[in-house]
Amino acid sequence: MYGFLLAILLLDGLFLSVVILLQAGKGGGLAAMGGSVTATDGLFGGRQATTFLTRASWVAGGIFMVLALLLAILSSRTQLPASILQEELGPAGAPTPVLPEAVTPAPAPVEVETPGAGVEAEPLPEP
Repeated sequence: MYGFLLAILLLDGLFLSVVILLQAGKGGGLAAMGGSVTATDGLFGGRQATTFLTRASWVAGGIFMVLALLLAILSSRTQLPASILQEELGPAGAPTPVLPEAVTPAPAPVEVETPGAGVEAEPLPEP
């Protein structure tokens, strides 16, 4: 369920990105509220008809927010250990039993001859 919702969220995010990038700019931003703006484009002007891309971006944005909220709730309900150490060591204070079959003898140490062992290096002459 979690993976399916995550896949839908990713697809919705890609769709939302494409829809937003396809929309034409409104032009000017705050500069559009200046003197050369017509009455229908100004702050108190008439309401413009919403296009298909505007509606699609609102719907996709709403779906994105709902899916993100659902995934956050689902991920907070999983019982994961707070640390890797807790997972490996188990509960605090309870020693992990060692079974005799699981114990293997340690290998015997191997002596390795190093070349130049026992030879002292000559000191460097001082300048």
